[in-house]
Amino acid sequence: MQLSLSSPFALATLRYSQAAILIILVLVCSFLLLLLFLQWHRPRDKRLPPGSMGWPYVGETLKLYTENPNSFFSIRQKRFGDIFKTHILGCPCVMISSPEAARTVLVTRAHLFKPTYPTSKEKMIGPEALFFHQGSYHSRLKKLVQASLLPSAIRGSVSQIEQIVLELLPTWKSNTINTLQEMKRYAFDVAMISAFGSKQDLEMEGIKHLYRCLEKGYNSMPLDFPGTPFHKAMKARKLLDEKLRKLIQKRRRSGRHEGGLLGILLGAKDHVKLNQLSESQIADNIIGVIFAAQDTTASVLTWILKYLHDNQDLLEAVTREQEGIRSKIAEANRGLTWEDTRRMPLSSRVIQETLRTASILSFTFREAVQDVEFEGYLIPKGSSET
Repeated sequence: MQLSLSSPFALATLRYSQAAILIILVLVCSFLLLLLFLQWHRPRDKRLPPGSMGWPYVGETLKLYTENPNSFFSIRQKRFGDIFKTHILGCPCVMISSPEAARTVLVTRAHLFKPTYPTSKEKMIGPEALFFHQGSYHSRLKKLVQASLLPSAIRGSVSQIEQIVLELLPTWKSNTINTLQEMKRYAFDVAMISAFGSKQDLEMEGIKHLYRCLEKGYNSMPLDFPGTPFHKAMKARKLLDEKLRKLIQKRRRSGRHEGGLLGILLGAKDHVKLNQLSESQIADNIIGVIFAAQDTTASVLTWILKYLHDNQDLLEAVTREQEGIRSKIAEANRGLTWEDTRRMPLSSRVIQETLRTASILSFTFREAVQDVEFEGYLIPKGSSET
């Protein structure tokens, strides 16, 4: 006798099979997570740094997001010292904060560590971005990005950047503002010009909107469920990728690559195979560079304002230098030019000194390529150093 799928017995059997498969998958995933958790907690010949790994998979990520991030790290630094372990953003980490430890990871024993990012960040920015690669591909993309920042590339954008400032200034007047957030607004608009050139396509407003949606979820808990900030950000990421690909195709069809980083990436060819960059490679690197440029530039500008505020004599001297250039521009009834920016020696030195002394990045990630011993502690292979 044959049973049709409409039979109550067949439907019950089907549901039972699906439930059994789901239970098996949950058990397997739980087992793998438990193995990872136990691997980091099992006794070793060398001691792991002090600290807490929190819950399996989640670790201490919830605490990171419910507390102020700076407080999260400073509290643990005071409790455990300059080197401690934790588990955040889905990966086990060893946090280091002393200059000696940073020098070890970044300079003296740099060959034992490689740049890395949490998987959630790679998903948001895109796997083809240069930040997630090493070797020839990374070197090639790095040169192309640097080419977009050369004087010859940005000379023609000065008037547009000036216009951005002129539009922002009235919104700051007579108001109390969050300096870092306002600098991020400014840096974002400048980064868009640097990325796409002076020609503002019709798609640009839509691209800006999706960038802002993506940014809102960038530092959120990496839970890709409907309704979560991360899920909303990933939806925006997908739409942003589609818009960028259409823009790439449009510029390739027209044969006019225009300016900015996009123009440089569109015109780039491998010197050996003469291969063009793919649409995904271009899109991922555009997204990544704008993220990097926005945050670092805003951080530098905020530190500059703080240092000038704390040193009134220097502030007055920089103000005199800027007022002198401003008066010449007013007399000539023109806008700011590239040549004007070359006549700001004191302002330039302030920027250079800020870059030298300020902490532009709060932290960065490195992954141990083998077990490393440091100050009597074991840094396990595959762990992230932050």
